[in-house]
Amino acid sequence: MTPADLATLIHQAATGVLASRDLDTSVLPSKVVVERPRNPEHGDYATNVALQVAKKVGTNPRELATWLAEALATDAAIETAEIAGPGFINIRLAAAAQGAIVGKVLEEGANFGTSKRFADQRINLEFVSANPTGPIHLGGTRWAAVGDSLGRVLTAAGATVTREYYFNDHGGQIDRYSRSLVAAAKGEPTPEDGYGGDYIGEIAEAILTQQPDALTGSAEQVQETFRAIGVDMMFEHIRSSLHEFGTDFDVFFHENSLFESGAVERAVTTLKDNGNLYESEGAWWLRSTNFGDDKDRVVIKSDGQAAYIAGDIAYVKDKFDRGHNLCIYMLGADHHGYIARLKAAAAALGYDPEQVEVMIGQMVNLVRDGQAMRMSKRAGTVITLDDLVEAIGIDAARYSLIRSSVDSSLDIDLALWASQSSDNPVYYVQYGHARLCSLARKAAEVGVSIEGADLSLLTEDREGDLIRTMGEFPAVVNAAAELREPHRVARYAEELAGTFHRFYDTCQILPKSDETAAPIHSARLALAAATRQTLANALALVGVNAPERM
Repeated sequence: MTPADLATLIHQAATGVLASRDLDTSVLPSKVVVERPRNPEHGDYATNVALQVAKKVGTNPRELATWLAEALATDAAIETAEIAGPGFINIRLAAAAQGAIVGKVLEEGANFGTSKRFADQRINLEFVSANPTGPIHLGGTRWAAVGDSLGRVLTAAGATVTREYYFNDHGGQIDRYSRSLVAAAKGEPTPEDGYGGDYIGEIAEAILTQQPDALTGSAEQVQETFRAIGVDMMFEHIRSSLHEFGTDFDVFFHENSLFESGAVERAVTTLKDNGNLYESEGAWWLRSTNFGDDKDRVVIKSDGQAAYIAGDIAYVKDKFDRGHNLCIYMLGADHHGYIARLKAAAAALGYDPEQVEVMIGQMVNLVRDGQAMRMSKRAGTVITLDDLVEAIGIDAARYSLIRSSVDSSLDIDLALWASQSSDNPVYYVQYGHARLCSLARKAAEVGVSIEGADLSLLTEDREGDLIRTMGEFPAVVNAAAELREPHRVARYAEELAGTFHRFYDTCQILPKSDETAAPIHSARLALAAATRQTLANALALVGVNAPERM
C-alpha cells in the first residue's frame, strides 16, 4: 500500500465515520495528507486529518481521531492506528500490505511512478532558446538539463508535452554576429559591439572553405552571406551539443518565421481590432497595464519597425493556435520583466494569463580549487555546455544541474563531480543501481529467484524503511510535475540509494555459501529488484544513465 493508497483509504474511512454520525462529509479535504513520522517508533505513516476537520464539524479533534482510528484498525491493511498529541493518527501497516508495494513495483515496472494526473494538459515547454550567435553558456546548459527533465516528469504525470526551442534569428544580435564573422574572415579586429572567442574565427574559416568567394560583392551581400551560413552553422552546433547532452526537441521554432509568414502583422491586427493596441506619439502601444504589467509596451515603433515584443506576442498566439492549453517559458535570471509582459500579451489576445507560466533560472558557476572559473577560451567570454561536459561528463553535468532548485544560484565543484566517491551524488546513485544489478547476477548464479516470493516476510526495520521510501516515488513524481521541480526526483534518488545501502549493510539478502536458500532470501531479492526498478525509473526522469556495472 503506497502513501497515495493509504490516503484514499483514510478518506473513505473518514467519510464513513462522519456520515455515520450525521456530520458534514463535505469538509473533508479532497486529498488527505499522509506523512512519514520523523521517529520510526511512532509508526509507518501519520495523518492530521482529524485536526483539519474536527472544528468544522463541531467535535473534539482527539475524539474524531479516536473514531477514525477505530475504523481504520478494522481494515486488513492496517496493523495499528494510534492517537498521538492533540489528534494525530499514527498508522502502522500490516506486513502483507507493506509488502504489496514491492509487488506493485515489480508488476508495473518502468511505469511505476507514472500517472494520469495531467492527462488534460497539452503543454508547450520552451527552454534553452539561446541566441544562434555562440555556443550554449552555463545558464542555457542548466535549462537544457532541467527543461529536459521537467518534460520527462510532466510526461510521466500524463501530460502531452511539446519540447520547443525558440531561435532568436531576427534582429540586432544577428547583425553583430555576422559583422564579427566578416571581420574574422578579413583578419580584422572584432567590432566593438561584436562577438569574440575562437569559435568566431573557426566559423568564419569554415564559411570561406564552403564558399571561397564569400567576401566578394557589396558589403551588404557579404554580410548576408556570412549571416545565412554562419547562423546555420551555429544552429547545427547547438543542436549537436544538445543532442549529445541528452536533450532533444520536438520543435525548433525560428523567430524570423513570425515576420516572414505575416504572423506578427496578424497579431498586431488582432490587438488593434480588440482595442488592446493604441496609437500615441506615432507608435502603437500594448495596453499591458490593463493586464498586470508595470507599464504599457511599444509594439510598433514610430519608424514603423516592430519592437522586440511584437515577436513575443505573435509567438504566444502561435503556441495557443497550435492547441496548447499551457505554455511554460524557462528563461534566464535577467528576464524577470518577461513574466508580466508575456502574461499581459496572452490576456490582450484573449487567452487566460494563468495558462502562461514563466520560470526564472539563476546563475551557475564552475568552481575549481575553490575559485570560480570565469572564461572559456573558445567561447571568449563564458563557460559553455561543451566545457562542462568535457570537465565532468554528461551524467554528472546533467545531475549536478538538475538536483538543485532553479530559484537559487548554483556552484558546481568540478573536483567533486568528477570524483568516483560516495561524496559525488550521481556516482552514489549510479553505484546503488550497479550494486543492485550485481546482486541480481549473483542471485542467478546461486539459484535464488523472486518467483512466488512471500513479501509478508519483509518485517525488519531496514526492509520497512526501503519499502516505504519506494512507495513515495509516485507522489514525488506528481509533486515534481505540479511544482515544476524536477530536482525533487534527483534528491529522491539519493534518498532511495542511501536507504538501500543501509538495508544492504544490515540484511543478508542472499544465502551464504554454506546456507540453503530460504523464503526470506527470495523476499529480500524481490525487494532489491523493486528497488532497482524504482531507482532506474528515477534516473530515467533525470535523464541520467542507470549503469549495470561500474
